[in-house]
Amino acid sequence: MSTTNSSPRPDERPDGRPEPQTPFHSLDAFLAVPRVSGLALSPDGSRLVTAVAELSADRTRYISALWELDPQGERPARRLTRSTKGESAPRFGADGTLLFLSARPVADPGKDDKEEETALWTLPTDGGEARRLLARPGGIGAFTAARAGDRLAVTSGLLPGASHAEDDAKLRKARKEAKVSAVLHESSLVRYWDHDLGPDTPHAFALAAADLDRVLGTDDAPVPVVDCGAISALDASVVLSPDGRLIAFTLLTPGKGGESGDVIVVADAVTGEELRRIADEEGEFSHPVFSADSRSLFCLRSGLGDWDNSGDTTLWLVEDVTDPQDRGREATPGFDNWPNTIAASPVAGDGVVFFVADELGHAPVFRLDTTDGALTRLTAAGAYTNVQVSPDGSTLYALRSAVDSPPTPVRLDAVTADQTPTPLPAPGGVDALPGRVVEVETTAEDGQPLRAWLVLPEGATAEEPAPFLLWVHGGPQMSWNAWTWRWNPWVAAAAGYAVLLPDPALSSGYGQHMHARGWGDWGGAPYRDVIALTDAALTRADVDATRTAMMGGSFGGYMANWIATQTDRFKAIVTHASLWNLDSFSGTTDAPFYWRRHFGDPLTRRERYQSSSPHLQVAKIRTPMLVVHGDKDYRVPIGEALALWTDLNRFEVPAKFLYYPDEGHWVLAPNNAKIWYGTVLAFLAHHVLGEEWQRPELL
Repeated sequence: MSTTNSSPRPDERPDGRPEPQTPFHSLDAFLAVPRVSGLALSPDGSRLVTAVAELSADRTRYISALWELDPQGERPARRLTRSTKGESAPRFGADGTLLFLSARPVADPGKDDKEEETALWTLPTDGGEARRLLARPGGIGAFTAARAGDRLAVTSGLLPGASHAEDDAKLRKARKEAKVSAVLHESSLVRYWDHDLGPDTPHAFALAAADLDRVLGTDDAPVPVVDCGAISALDASVVLSPDGRLIAFTLLTPGKGGESGDVIVVADAVTGEELRRIADEEGEFSHPVFSADSRSLFCLRSGLGDWDNSGDTTLWLVEDVTDPQDRGREATPGFDNWPNTIAASPVAGDGVVFFVADELGHAPVFRLDTTDGALTRLTAAGAYTNVQVSPDGSTLYALRSAVDSPPTPVRLDAVTADQTPTPLPAPGGVDALPGRVVEVETTAEDGQPLRAWLVLPEGATAEEPAPFLLWVHGGPQMSWNAWTWRWNPWVAAAAGYAVLLPDPALSSGYGQHMHARGWGDWGGAPYRDVIALTDAALTRADVDATRTAMMGGSFGGYMANWIATQTDRFKAIVTHASLWNLDSFSGTTDAPFYWRRHFGDPLTRRERYQSSSPHLQVAKIRTPMLVVHGDKDYRVPIGEALALWTDLNRFEVPAKFLYYPDEGHWVLAPNNAKIWYGTVLAFLAHHVLGEEWQRPELL
């Protein structure tokens, strides 16, 4: 029977090629999965909004749009915005108005409008076109709104010598016309992650929401704003007290010898007057959150760490935020893990705050009653972010992810321990995974319990064991407990690999002792833990101990380089954004002061540089290596990859160098990410599976 005009089978494309079994079997399909981020709940609890990033029509970038979710989980999600520039950072004003950031053009741009600058926009509650509320010469970096007061706050840069927006605009125009790009620095930090700092300094500005409506649509009517002071260029975010009277933000303050430390500035949001700073000599303070009565403030206090003692992070409570004599106190004494996301209950006087902390391969939500110290773990599995609290304090909304689940909006009860949350309809998600995830456990030489996730591909059996990939995470103060789009193990699983995701010494979520075990000893306990977990995984009959490879990025890249100098047990190693020469790295990374706290001053205390730097043992490397690095990586500068590449060639190690001129510490552009996955899998196929080398397309 002729099939010329027959319809394609369900598992075939119209062109006759088979459909991928899951999104992970096709890099194009994987990159096209919508990505959910951020969450905002209206003050009355009736509206919930998130941002969803999707591939552009030409598949060269991601564009974010706002979607409204049903807090009850009954109605499907509804798209709210659409533009070529995208929208992000949804927030609600006290009156329920939806606010967001976008670089989209206005409907009728004037001659001075700069479409590339990010501005503050609003979308009417009853529908209609979005309108721009506030623009500034350097764009708006972040904003917030008081929950119950008529006050907004934004962050924006001011050039040296400018006291207000008009001066700033003139100076920017003059620099542009003169084609001047130079920056004169007067403090130690000059760049951060993937961007240069300066020439402007970010400031926090407060304004009345009523003033925005009053001047909107008028010509040459500047919005009255109050400059509340310079803020940290590394964390340009602000918070307002619920009543709108107070503003708080982080400021990076210089210290001796190039040191810097975070303090929290509390200011009057009406006058701009600084009221106090939350600081001490032995810690840093960040991520402020006001209590419902606008009187107290929660934040994170991070111990600095020194040669002998590892740093830590605790939840801190300042009872009277306007009293300079109130230095605050630890709110969770005896809690051994590190809090991060904080969300205070909006119910005045109940003393309740919620936070997230890594714990044993998860990141649960915790409920703390500060009146009696009662601490309740609300979730047993998964990793949570963007926690939002309902007006009556009874319900939480958050984004939940896990190693085997992308970020998904969920609803949970605010008091029940170890519950399973209710998913809310939203874009994104994956219908099927190319395998399953299990846990691997063992014990370190010093008796420390160790654990890891092991992603097993479909079809892995004792008769057909899967080739093995060890992936070491970055940080190193983090954990394999959440979904990742950049280093997604399911792409490797779809290619047939079993992927081990270990949490060695220095990982978070296992108590302060686990962190201290690896402090200043990167090539010691962390390395031994990784190898111990690898040995434990390779005892499984469904994993092939004869076909193994290792990968890592950032700290994981350091571990890749270190492993290459310590053993030839792996058939291939991929090292991404990796530290190679710890001595040279210490002076070129974007935050050298932090590095010196951990490894010591390289001029006076060289022990750790000598004992832990992989470059000193390059002559031992025999394993084929793929080096990956971006030129815009300022955390681990490109010089590390260039030196590694030079040394590998000098000692004739089989190697390749995947170089990205326009990427930073992470490979973010969709087609660059596609090249990354394709090159890594081709390299592994050649050395681990014995296949002929196939050069990826476009390279």
